[in-house]
Parts: sequence; C-alpha cells; structure tokens
Amino acid sequence: MFEFSLILSPFIFFFFSTLSLLFFLFFLNRTTKPASSSPVLPPPPSLKIKSYPIIGSSLEIFANLHRRIQWTSDLIRASPTATVVIHRSLGGRIVLTGNPSNVQHILKTHFHNYHKGRTFTTNLTDFLGGGIFNADGDNWKFQRQVSSHEFNTKSLRKFIETVVDTELSDRLIPILSTAAADNSVLDFQDILQRFAFDNICKIAFGYDPAYLLPSLPQSKFAVAFEEAARISSERLASVLPLVWKLKRLLVVGSEKRLKLAVAEVREFAKNIIREKNEELNHKSSLDSTDLLSRFLSSGHSDDDFVTDIVISFILAGRDTTSAALTWFFWLLFKHPEVEDKILNEINEKSESPVFDEVKDMVYTHASLCESMRFYPPVPADSKEAVSDDVLPDGTVVKKGMRVTYHPYAMGRLEELWGSDWPDFRPERWLQRDPVSGKWGFVSRDPYTYPVFQAGPRICLGKEMAFLQMKRVVAGVMRRFRVVPVTKDGAEPVFTADLAAKMKGGFPVRIVERACSE
Repeated sequence: MFEFSLILSPFIFFFFSTLSLLFFLFFLNRTTKPASSSPVLPPPPSLKIKSYPIIGSSLEIFANLHRRIQWTSDLIRASPTATVVIHRSLGGRIVLTGNPSNVQHILKTHFHNYHKGRTFTTNLTDFLGGGIFNADGDNWKFQRQVSSHEFNTKSLRKFIETVVDTELSDRLIPILSTAAADNSVLDFQDILQRFAFDNICKIAFGYDPAYLLPSLPQSKFAVAFEEAARISSERLASVLPLVWKLKRLLVVGSEKRLKLAVAEVREFAKNIIREKNEELNHKSSLDSTDLLSRFLSSGHSDDDFVTDIVISFILAGRDTTSAALTWFFWLLFKHPEVEDKILNEINEKSESPVFDEVKDMVYTHASLCESMRFYPPVPADSKEAVSDDVLPDGTVVKKGMRVTYHPYAMGRLEELWGSDWPDFRPERWLQRDPVSGKWGFVSRDPYTYPVFQAGPRICLGKEMAFLQMKRVVAGVMRRFRVVPVTKDGAEPVFTADLAAKMKGGFPVRIVERACSE
C-alpha cells in the first residue's frame, strides 16, 4: 500500500506541530464531506499541490489523511503525464504514478532497481519476518522459486477446489440461508473475510480456524492475526513513525499489543510445524497437500523460514479476495442488468461446477475484473529506488526515493479506458467470436491493469483468487440476492490498510431467489 509516513519527516514535526495543526483544522473544515467511493466524479480541472520551504506539502497531506487514496488518485488524474512528485519536509520527495510506461519500468524493465526497501521492511518485519512479501534480492528470489513450483501443481489446484467448495456448501450457504429466513442484517464484508480466512488457513497449513460458523466466533488465532495486521498497517500509515518506534522500545500501547499478537501467531504456526515435522520423522512425505506440508516434504525444514513464508501467504489471501468480492456485490446491486447476465451464465453451469466450467464463466470473470478496476484490493503499492534513475516520462528518481504506482487511479484514467471509464461495463473485457457468437475474454496489459502486480513479482495466487471468487459468486448468486442496507442512498466509502476495505462494513439483507429467476 501507499505509506503516508514516507512523505513526512518525523523530526520536523516537532518544530511545526502547532502550525500544522492549525492548517490541518482549516483544511479539514473545508473537506468535512466523507470521501465517496463513487467512480464517476471527475477530478478538479486543475490540482496543484502547495509546497512550502522546509515543510514541503505537509499541510495538504495532513488535510487529506482521511481520503489519502482518493486524494492521490485525483492528483495523478489531473497530471498530464499521470505522474506527480510530492515534496516532503526537509527536501525529500516521493513519486506517484499511473503511467503504464512507468509501471512497466518499475515492475519489469528496471525491476532490479526497485525493491520493497527499508521503510516497508522496517514496518512489517516484526509481523512478516523475512517472508516473501517482505523480502528483496536473493532471499525473495529463493522463496519465489520454491513457491512457484508448489503453486503450479495440479494436486494443489484440486486441493484448493475442495477446500473452497466445502467452506461454501457447509458454512457460507447455510449462514446466508438462515439470514434470508430471518430477514436479518449481516455484515457481508465480515462474512467474506471469515470465509477467506478459513480457506487460506486450510490451504496454507492445513488448519481450520472455523472462523465462519453461525455464532461468528472470535477465533484466538484469527483475532491475533487481525490485530497484528492492523497495527502493522497503522505503522505504515503513521505520519510520525518515531511514535510507534518509541512505543516499541518501551513495550507500551499498540506496540505491546502487536508484540503479543505476533507471538501468538508465530507460536501457533510453529506448533503446527512441529506436529508436521514429527509426522515426517515416521514417513517420507506428508499425506496432506497444504502448502506447509509441501514445503516440509520438499526438505525446507527451517522453522523461521517456513513460518515467515506461510504467514505471508495467509496475509495475502486473507483480505484480497474478500475485498474484491465485497465491492463486486455492491456494484451488482447498482447494476442489475449485469447481475442478470451473470445469473444467466451461472444457470448454464452445473450445481457444483468443476474447474473447467468455472474457467469458462467469461462474463463473470470480466465482471470481476471490471469491479477490481474501480476497487483494486491493493489500491497503491510503493517501491524504493536502489540507485538514481529516470522514468520513461522523464521523472527523475534519486536513490532512496519511494515510487508508488497507483492501480486505483489507473482504473479511472480516461487515457487508458476511454471516455466511458466511469461506466461499470464488463463488456470492455470481452470480444465476441465471429463464428460461434460466444464471448471470449480479452485480458489487458498488466502494466495498464496492475491489480495483481506485474513482472517478476506478479501474484502467484492470481488463478487461485479467481477460482475462489467465481465459485463464491456462482454459489451465492444461484440461490440468493445480496441487497445492501443503505441510508438515503448513501455510497460506501473506500478505505485501505494493507488491503482495501469498505469503511464501516457492508450491511446487507439476503433474499432467497424465486425458482423462476
């Protein structure tokens, strides 16, 4: 994600705290309206970032903390090159870009020059250790090779299908059925997060936290994981990192809670590793096909290495698919004509579609892609320059500068998607075969649509994510309509920590479909 702490110097804050607070209150009073999630609002015709000696653009940054993704998106969209440079205090700078040429340069052509970097690893090492999503260089390369091998096996794909189908039929559908019968209101975002957490835990290390039960229990492991992820995200968003570093030194407040949560998560993971290692002592390989068992059976026995990589995969799979599905169901409610087309496609498939049938759900696939164009699970991602560089659009990057590419802004650029970019139109991803008359999916350049990253770091779980999302869509929509409970037509607010969320949850009623639908 894009870290606002990168923009502000912790030291200058003390000298200008009073001045900044006054200006912050002034700007905040001018922008009291909540940040709307609506994709149709154009940016102001001219958006210039005010910058001052010593403090740079700190005042505007403070004024837009409550809508940082939307604000930075507006800046990019208002720029002729889709790139902006924000001045930090004491002369520092950070680059924000939605230019596909720049994105390709960062993620592929000059991949070697753009790492996760010190800021990212400093904030997340306590939680993720040296896991794949927090690693650079040879450490990242080794984990990527090991993981790529395991993700490309048919047996893992089959295991994932079984896990998702079981969670869907045994837990999600019964909960929705009960809610429909009772006409009760559910936080569908929470339900989808629980569903995804159960799935990724079973896929990652063969453990079922049973987080999605009718009682909606507070699983000890799930709560600790959520706490660790949330506080780690708050570190990244902090405008004054010195505060959390001091709290960590003194072991107080949120940093004390983070330490306890991380200890709970890592001890839990290591207990499972010990159990599986004991099993391996009596046989050549493990019977289970989860990722942890595969790593251990392949000879990767270092507890810390395996723990780090598994925790990274849980973090990646926990919120991304649930975030994508949350906004997808909101958009379907807003666009019933799209819902009807998806339902027609679903009804052409069997009750429990096999992998090939799910793969052939091209209109559903296009609708998910279109939804993530507006609401990407990771709306912005930052890299750190290893050495001086110049981006293709001429932007100068100095060693140590952060460069952020912005999928949320890119999904709203007329230059990339045409004048109809505000329209939710899955057909933009489809092309009809002139012979058969059937729709065929047409993928976009990954540097124009970097929702799953691109280049060497492209998401390993992309196919797994689409498999899970399409099975959920088919299973839910075949039987139910998801009807948001909104007040006076209010739009939900898009917000982001380590992954995107709908602020305040997604309250819905579940309505059983009539047989004729």
